[in-house]
Amino acid sequence: MKHVHILGICGTFMAGIAQLAKALGYHVTGSDENIYPPMSTQLAASGIEVTPSHDLRQFHPKPEEVVIGNALSRGHVSVEWVLRERLPYTSGPEWLYRHLLKDRWVLAVAGTHGKTTTTGLLTWIFEFAGLNPGFLIGGVPQQFKESARLGEGPFFILEADEYDTAFFDKRSKFLHYRPKTLILNNLEYDHSDIFPDLASIQRQMHYLVRTVPDDGVIIRGEDKALEEVMAQGVWTPQQVLHQDWQARNVEKDGSAFEVFFQGKNWGRLEWSLLGMHNVHNALAALAAAHHGGIPIEKAMEALAFFQGIKRRLEVRGVAGGVTVYDDFAHHPTAIHTTLKGLREKVGTAPIVAVLDFASYTMRNGDHQHTVGSAVAPANEVYFAKPSSCAWPIESLANDQIQVKGDVQSIIDDIVKRAKPGAHVVIMSNRGFEGIHERLLEALNH
Repeated sequence: MKHVHILGICGTFMAGIAQLAKALGYHVTGSDENIYPPMSTQLAASGIEVTPSHDLRQFHPKPEEVVIGNALSRGHVSVEWVLRERLPYTSGPEWLYRHLLKDRWVLAVAGTHGKTTTTGLLTWIFEFAGLNPGFLIGGVPQQFKESARLGEGPFFILEADEYDTAFFDKRSKFLHYRPKTLILNNLEYDHSDIFPDLASIQRQMHYLVRTVPDDGVIIRGEDKALEEVMAQGVWTPQQVLHQDWQARNVEKDGSAFEVFFQGKNWGRLEWSLLGMHNVHNALAALAAAHHGGIPIEKAMEALAFFQGIKRRLEVRGVAGGVTVYDDFAHHPTAIHTTLKGLREKVGTAPIVAVLDFASYTMRNGDHQHTVGSAVAPANEVYFAKPSSCAWPIESLANDQIQVKGDVQSIIDDIVKRAKPGAHVVIMSNRGFEGIHERLLEALNH
């Protein structure tokens, strides 16, 4: 049994690679610095041993191949060991293509916002249709309780993000996937630690467009930045969301709408997700499933049963009459659409937003001029200031927004002020010091 060792194994993508490698029959081990749920529990349930990333005992016995995540760079003790010992190494995306994707019909979901949800929607449609697809998702759909699976048959569905591949391969991850069905949901500037400007992301996305065959399809949003990508050249049929695929007679909170494709009304969908952004995600998933041969009516029936994705406006609990949500949003557009969707759902009930400035782009100040207006649908807002920050977050403080330097002070303030019926949305792309459980416990007391 070949031994594969994964550096950075607790990242959502790399944990998925680990589970797929295990399912393919490999002996899998790994290491990481940040070992916390949900990925740590998934790996433990799969019987995959995880060690701290600076402990060189992880390489004994010596693995036959090392897969290196993009969070690790030169100078890291594990990377230096691999190079010095001449161990065979590769990236996660390259390993995935070589061992799995090259023989499958790949359906990939790319874009700045909505990738995880759209990938989850599409995967559930194929599952509901009885096709048992393989998948790799940057989150955990409630129906599956896992983020990756080999599946059976030709279809493999995956979230295709634009982040770089590895310290030795600075191309975007999605260039390794070679999709036949490609969703480009939208495109905005993000990830300032990787890309200097929007044009550099568009360049990578155009390279992705170049890999889609002429018997495939590109499903894209009505988006100026995406139109500029396509203007560089496209050799694949396109379907445009809100043109070829449309949602009409939409409820204000996005909980119901009629689906039109090429002018025909395919019926009304009522489902549990909120917000116009999720209506957009649903159209993208329906279009991709249709290209894969699933009848539109069957796909709509599947979406009516979709239960959501962990960390996407996920209710973590209710205490003292206060509902606490966990959400992954950390870009102003995603923050605004999530809060707006909740506002449409709860009406005039108080909404408290807690925003963690943990991502590099937020700490660097790239969104400092838009993040204040992004939280407008909330009544009260807490900005959690990180220990290192390149701009004065305090400048955004006003009657609506408070800036706090530690999690406990946020919890204490919410417990004092929140009334029964309030909704607290905690928005972060990390564990955020266990704030959800700590807040619920405090509210209970």
